[in-house]
Amino acid sequence: MSELKVTEVMRVELTKDTPAAHWGKADVTFNAEGALVHLGGGDELRQIQMAARKLRNQGISTVALAGALWDLNSQWVFAQGFATAKPGYKIQWCGDDAVQAELQRRLEVATFARQLINDTPENLSPVKLAQQAAKWLADIGGAKVSYRIIEGEALLEEQWIGIHAVGRGSERPPAMLELDFNPLSADAPVSVALVGKGITFDSGGYSIKASEGMLGMKCDMGGAATVTAALGLAIKSGLNKRVKLFLCCAENLISGRAYKLGDILTYKNGVTVEVVNTDAEGRLVLADGLQAASATGAPFIIDAATLTGAAVMAVGSNYNAIFSPQTEVLQLAQQKASTVAERVWPLPLDPWHKDMCPSAYADTANSRPVKGGGAGGASNAAGFLWRFVSPEAKWLHVDLAAAFEDSASALWGAGATTHGVLTISELIKG
Repeated sequence: MSELKVTEVMRVELTKDTPAAHWGKADVTFNAEGALVHLGGGDELRQIQMAARKLRNQGISTVALAGALWDLNSQWVFAQGFATAKPGYKIQWCGDDAVQAELQRRLEVATFARQLINDTPENLSPVKLAQQAAKWLADIGGAKVSYRIIEGEALLEEQWIGIHAVGRGSERPPAMLELDFNPLSADAPVSVALVGKGITFDSGGYSIKASEGMLGMKCDMGGAATVTAALGLAIKSGLNKRVKLFLCCAENLISGRAYKLGDILTYKNGVTVEVVNTDAEGRLVLADGLQAASATGAPFIIDAATLTGAAVMAVGSNYNAIFSPQTEVLQLAQQKASTVAERVWPLPLDPWHKDMCPSAYADTANSRPVKGGGAGGASNAAGFLWRFVSPEAKWLHVDLAAAFEDSASALWGAGATTHGVLTISELIKG
């Protein structure tokens, strides 16, 4: 099996006298040089990630990977298990130059996404999120990147109703980032449009969350960070197609200006939405982003969001849930995820899911007026979003159940995981 040579920073001694350790379901044995010589237990990549987490928990902060059996994905899952929210750890890659270059690119974009998601809500306002994403991509793409940020009341002027409504309760204005990566001619068609949910903090609004449910809500802009990082990785890998990115950024707070239950929003495409749950805000901002993405004429639209607790209940925190009206899109996403050692799982989406949030006053409600949105909540949310997607486009909705860990697990340190970045990047590259 794979070899692991450890440089002890906290003087953790790994010698021939070190007994075999049972780490989760992984049987791990070291030789006299501190090299990993046996790793048993079936799902090798999962066991490698668990072993890395265990090493990190022992205070080891610097490792050097060595040996011919370390391939691209095994090194990457080790890095994911070794990562923490706090900086100060280091991994030395092995393999040929191409493998090491790819791992370094992945590390750079994952570090960006992880730092963005783990940032404090006070430090990361909606406008600042849009600015940081735009600057990072402009630094990577240079003159091929152009963008604008629409904020505050200017959103109403362009009929971005959802972002404005959700964000108007905060003293810090909501914003939409429109970014264009174009390595081709000025009139080149857009190949892919990306949409990310950028709720920098989610109190639930007047449908207020319990304190324990609010603690991790700095992660509710994980969709925005994920699609931004995915595009950055694709650009770093030599992307030669035009891609547009839309980030829907807001703080969902309570004030005298906050949107309320019973409000009715009339969207740019004419769809009216009754607000029956102010904590179902992500779909309200994504509706604007999906309309903007559809207006580009892109044949493929991908959105990503930490959207529903129902997705977590359905697939757990080791998978991201995926939805699409097109079976071939689901199959493509599964195939791309498997090549980069990420996990996605399709959940149901049928035309009748559009009607699962009925309203007596509007075309639809933004949720079902029952606790948790009722059964099938993740599919109902996807059905709501479908109303705002061009029927001519192929569409993938990613509900990021695996984007964040409230506390450390056997696989992940606490905080952002960046799970989903590689899959979306592969889909962008095509």
